[in-house]
Amino acid sequence: MATIEDVAKLAGLSRSTVSRVINHHPYVSEKKKQLVYAAMKQLEYYPNSSAQRLRRQKTDTIAVLVPRLTNPFFPVLIEELDLVAVEHGLQLLICQTQQNEEKELSFLNLLKTKQVDGLIFTAIENDWETIAPYKEWGPIILCNEYKSEATVPIVRLNQVKGSYLGTKHLIESGHTKIAFCGGTESELGIDRKKGFMKAMEEAGLIMSEDWFFPSSYSIDCGKDILKTLFAMKNRPTAVFTGSDEIAAGIIKEAKSLGVSIPDELAVIGFDDQPIAELMEPALTTIQQPVKDMGKKTMEVMVSMLNSDIVNDQDQIYELPIRLVKRQSV
Repeated sequence: MATIEDVAKLAGLSRSTVSRVINHHPYVSEKKKQLVYAAMKQLEYYPNSSAQRLRRQKTDTIAVLVPRLTNPFFPVLIEELDLVAVEHGLQLLICQTQQNEEKELSFLNLLKTKQVDGLIFTAIENDWETIAPYKEWGPIILCNEYKSEATVPIVRLNQVKGSYLGTKHLIESGHTKIAFCGGTESELGIDRKKGFMKAMEEAGLIMSEDWFFPSSYSIDCGKDILKTLFAMKNRPTAVFTGSDEIAAGIIKEAKSLGVSIPDELAVIGFDDQPIAELMEPALTTIQQPVKDMGKKTMEVMVSMLNSDIVNDQDQIYELPIRLVKRQSV
């Protein structure tokens, strides 16, 4: 079945121009209109009248999909999203996917059935091919996690740079044996590993496969990782973690086992959550500007809601990322 993207490609025009023609937007030249109509006829493309009708209805509610509310990163992000939403007379519906593809799809149907006006992904479980058709029903934005093939606005950070900065700091602090704790196999997770490997390769260092811990994301994961590391004969002297939660678990378990941080094991986190400053020793980490991310995401959502053209943007908004040095390295 033909899509609006197919029409745009055949007509040689942008998706936004095709959308303007379909929605009878003024200030579109007659020549472009005819190109669009000809492409629609050739492809037998018919605008979804149900989607157009439902889109005009308003609920003043935005769904925000999060994987786990127990991760302190997401409440901070949600709070900032909500502050901007309230300023514009909007409310949030928080949907916890628990990293489940079917749950994510059920929340996407809230957009299709017009129970919400727009939807924000802070993590993604399904592939983009599955998600893309829902753009027809309202604005979608990716915030934090991302898909390279996505054709919607993305508010994100340079994850390669973040993990590179953290790993390089460990190397410059004298460490040559460094473990890596990753998260999911999302593009975000893959990019973090790329940054880690880039710093290691530049320094001529090799990571033992025994020091690689994929699918790690919680305090309990951190505790288990510390136990595993100190059961090894050949163990690393430093560990790069994909979140402050993992790092906090490592530091807490180290204290229980009498392991000195950073003398026996240097630890670096990711996010700069409030817990990072409360740890003993305080956690060196990569700071993600979570509040700025939330603010920018909701500003883009409001702009899309106020536009006649829905999901015609595929702009990437990349925010700065930096290393925060404390006492765990």
